[in-house]
Amino acid sequence: MTATPARDRLDTLWARGRAFFGTQVAILGGAMTWVSDRNLVAAISNAGGFGVIACGSMDPDRLRVEIRATRALTSLPFGVNLIVLHPRLAELAQVCLDEHVGHVVLAGGLPPAETIKQLKQGGAKVVSFAPTVGFGRKLVRSGVDALIIEGAEAGGHIGAVSTAVLAQEVLPAIRDVPVFVAGGIGRGEAIVAFLEMGAAGVQLGTRFVCASESVAHPRFKQAFIRASARDAVPSVQLDPRFPVIPVRALGNKGTEQFLVVQRDIIARYDRGELTREAAQLAIEHYWAGALRRAVIDGDVETGSLMAGQSVGMVTREQPTRAIIDELIDQALGMLDARESPAKARGAAE
Repeated sequence: MTATPARDRLDTLWARGRAFFGTQVAILGGAMTWVSDRNLVAAISNAGGFGVIACGSMDPDRLRVEIRATRALTSLPFGVNLIVLHPRLAELAQVCLDEHVGHVVLAGGLPPAETIKQLKQGGAKVVSFAPTVGFGRKLVRSGVDALIIEGAEAGGHIGAVSTAVLAQEVLPAIRDVPVFVAGGIGRGEAIVAFLEMGAAGVQLGTRFVCASESVAHPRFKQAFIRASARDAVPSVQLDPRFPVIPVRALGNKGTEQFLVVQRDIIARYDRGELTREAAQLAIEHYWAGALRRAVIDGDVETGSLMAGQSVGMVTREQPTRAIIDELIDQALGMLDARESPAKARGAAE
C-alpha cells in the first residue's frame, strides 16, 4: 500500500485495533448465525480484517470442525463468537483453547467470570459486548481484554440505545481496553468518525451478508439488495406481560403474522386456555428455525431476515476484499478531503 498522509492518519487512528487482532485493518466481521461460517470468516481475514465464526447453537464437535475448516482456508487470525447462555459454554470455550483460537467473543449477556478466567488462563483474549458504561467497567474489572458497543441500528438482537449515543457515552469513559463500535456502520466515513472519537476499530455484519463468499441463499441476498434502511425494523411486542426480545429484521409476511400469533395467544391466555408459561413459550417458539429457513433455504416470506439499518448501503453482491477495499477508500477519501484544504491554505500563505 502506498504511503500517503491520509493512509498514515488512518493507520494511526486504528493502530490499537490492528495490534489487538494482528490484522491489516481494524474491521471485524459481526458473527451472524448461518452466515458467518468458514467461507465468509476466512474471506474477511484474508482481506485484511478479522473474521469471527458464529458458534450459535453448535455443539463442541461441530465447532471444532468449523474452526479447522476455517483454518484450512486462511492462515491469518480469526475468532469465535460464543453465546454465554449456551448450556455447554465451558466445553465450547475449551474447544477454542484446544484449537488455539486467539480471540473469543462472548455475546448474549454478561459472561460468567469462570468462562473469562478459563479463556484467559488458556491464553485467549476475551472480547465482550458492553450495553452501558457501567457494564463496560464491570467487564474490564473482570478481566475482559476488549469491548464491543453495539447500537440499536444493528441487525438481530438489539438494545435500546443508538450507536451514536453509546459511542458518546462509552468511548470517553473507557480507555484502558480497546473498544470497537458496531451497529449501522456501512461506509468508511463513519468508520473514521468513530475512530476519531476514540474507537479502536469497528464491527460490521450486514455489509458482509451479500459478499460473494457468503453462503446466504440468493433470495436472501436479493432481499438485502432491494431493501432500504426503513425496511429493517425491530420486532413488535403487543403486551408487556409477554416480553419479546427485540430483533431487527426486514419486514415480511412472517413479521406480520407474528403480530397475529401474539394476539391469538394472548387472547387464549386471557380466556384461561393457556398458562402464562405456556403462552410465553408459544410466542417465543414462533421464530424457531426461521433464520435458517431464510438464510439457507431462501424462505424470504416467512423466514427471519435479520438485518441492520445499514442494509440500504448494500447495493450489490461483491467479493469480501472489494467490500473492505471500498470501505478503506471511503475512509481515505474523507481524510484526503481534509488534507487538501489544509494544503491549499498553506500554499496561499
